[in-house]
Amino acid sequence: MIKFFMVDVESVTSNFPRSNFQEADLEILANLILESGGILKPLVLKKTGFEKYEVVDGHFEYYSAIRAKEKNPSEGDMVGALIISSESEDVALKQIASLKEINSSIKPVTPQPETTKLEPRLANLELRLEKQLNEFKSEFLQERQRIENQFKQLENLIPQKGEQNNPLSLLNSLDKDELSIKLQRSRIRGAEKLAKDIFDARRKKSKQQFEDYRDVVKSVNNLGDKTILTIIDEWSRS
Repeated sequence: MIKFFMVDVESVTSNFPRSNFQEADLEILANLILESGGILKPLVLKKTGFEKYEVVDGHFEYYSAIRAKEKNPSEGDMVGALIISSESEDVALKQIASLKEINSSIKPVTPQPETTKLEPRLANLELRLEKQLNEFKSEFLQERQRIENQFKQLENLIPQKGEQNNPLSLLNSLDKDELSIKLQRSRIRGAEKLAKDIFDARRKKSKQQFEDYRDVVKSVNNLGDKTILTIIDEWSRS
């Protein structure tokens, strides 16, 4: 039978020499015992006489409690203890030995760093982003090819009215005001600013003229494929 009691540390003895422990270690635990107001792990004791006990398990804690009483007799005099009866001593000793063996064999689980947990998720996210990027590239190239095909089709449909009436020739020859008027007639949004951008971009060319329609789109700021297609279509009919 096992019972819990608060006992006077002076009524307890140990057959395990105090010299087997480092005084510095005993000092550390003694200070903690005084700070917390008592020993947290109860001693396991057996009764040897009237209010006399002997340590069965917890020798280190016992000597730490002794050191705590030496440091502060008024606060370190009582310790918590599990008192085992003589008929339960063998079973209690087996339990203590078993617990020590189990505790010694348990290996602490090292928590995985957060970065390790995130690595698979980040790798999966990178793959998804790469896949989407490749899809965007493919769609962009397909759209560019479609626009180029439209350019070629429109170029073939342009009536042969003479070089001076060809939309590309007009883009290469009209001055800023003439470009603005013609763009306005074609209902191109922002005609005045676009005319200035076309005129300025043309003057920066080495021969001061665009090579083809793709060169126009590439050289003129804010001139998209749809706008140049509209210009070609409108100016080819005029």
